Amino acid sequence: MGFLIVFVGGGIGAALRHGFNLAFARLFGTAFPHATVFENVSGSVVMGVLVAWFAFRGGIPQHWQLFLTTGILGGYTTFSTFSLDVAVLYESGEIGLAALYVLLSVALSIGGLFGGLALVRGLT
Repeated sequence: MGFLIVFVGGGIGAALRHGFNLAFARLFGTAFPHATVFENVSGSVVMGVLVAWFAFRGGIPQHWQLFLTTGILGGYTTFSTFSLDVAVLYESGEIGLAALYVLLSVALSIGGLFGGLALVRGLT
């Protein structure tokens, strides 16, 4: 059942992201990734609100937590999960690990993208 909940939520989140991408492209053009910045920041704010709500208010069923965070926010932006991971490490006093996680995630993700581009370019 969890997979179905994430599947439906992910579809909603991805549709939201696509809608914002189209709207921002019409409003601001495509020279800068305005929509991605907006999605990453807004998704992180919403993740913070949801996680705090779940922690401090309690009583939110697990399937709703899964639907809203892994589903909708996961489809909308995975940056919100990245931000939460950094915050959890930081709040746990693992500042060095939080910094390492940020550096590794950014450097390896960008490096991986360029690696994938190079791989395909080499094959064509």
